[in-house]
Amino acid sequence: MRESFAIGGVRVRAGQSKSVELPIARLVTGGDVSLPVRVVHGREPGPVVWLDAAVHGDEVVGVEVIRQVLAAVSPKALRGTLLAVPVVNVLGFMTGDRYLPDRRDLNRSFPGSARGSLASRIAHLLMTEVVARCDVGIDLHTGSDRRDNLPQIRADLDHPETRRLAAAFGAPVMLHARLRDGSLRQAANEAGAIALLYEAGEALRLEEEPIDAGVTGALRVLAALDMLDERPHDDPPPVECRTSGWVRSRGSGILHLEVQLGDRVVAGARLGRVADALGTGGRIVRADRDGIVIGLTRAPIVHAGDAVAHIAEPVAAAAAGAVGDGVDDAPEPGSEPAPIS
Repeated sequence: MRESFAIGGVRVRAGQSKSVELPIARLVTGGDVSLPVRVVHGREPGPVVWLDAAVHGDEVVGVEVIRQVLAAVSPKALRGTLLAVPVVNVLGFMTGDRYLPDRRDLNRSFPGSARGSLASRIAHLLMTEVVARCDVGIDLHTGSDRRDNLPQIRADLDHPETRRLAAAFGAPVMLHARLRDGSLRQAANEAGAIALLYEAGEALRLEEEPIDAGVTGALRVLAALDMLDERPHDDPPPVECRTSGWVRSRGSGILHLEVQLGDRVVAGARLGRVADALGTGGRIVRADRDGIVIGLTRAPIVHAGDAVAHIAEPVAAAAAGAVGDGVDDAPEPGSEPAPIS
């Protein structure tokens, strides 16, 4: 019989699932705040994988992804162990706020410290109790600031095993992204774990396509790690992109988009129009490169310099244009802003 799995002073027997509460802090009312973890400890040996969501408190898509993955995974059939953390930023999630009460971004606070700020303490708790025990993880995010993302995996595609798992996930796009200081992905990498970052959908919205793609992708990664039996599918392989950029509005006004997430565009193509409230004095927003629309603003009103559309260049197009390596977009207010921002 396989040994039990120990976490937070609790032991989970092989072939069983159990919920664990890892203490974070005590509220001013005297109530306790804990980090919820669901442990699925398979009967047979295998890798240890974590899933996490709501590192930003307004990102609800990943919470539903984890709920559905847990419903689909049986500890009696699982080979290995799955640690699911559906809500990391518990305090932000309760109020629908991206940040913690002190306005810190949790995804800039890793690996954290047991004696640091609240963000630092939560980061440290997640790293020591969950990530340090795992071989692979999937960090689930959405866009923010009224931005909507096409389902995509961001990862180090130069690392062979990371690339294999990113491809196995099967999102429409897999984007090579350098590590960001203070992010969970960077801290996990330094701890020796492989981390995939899933971006999809919009903050504070439960959308069917991002949820379905996330659930299917997570189960495919578990199958690729031989933790589950392979499930047949006929989806096209993801498009690999190594560089991307946000197209910004040249003027202020009401935005009328003319493209959708997933559209293929060419340099110079119309993406939309910005006009004043009377419909006059408009400016056309045009693509600055060939590629795939992987992000769009959902804000109806934009100002000069505001990001409108995020375009990623497929590998073939990027090679033809001799562009640089890595994500070089304007600041993405989702989980991982551009390295140069």
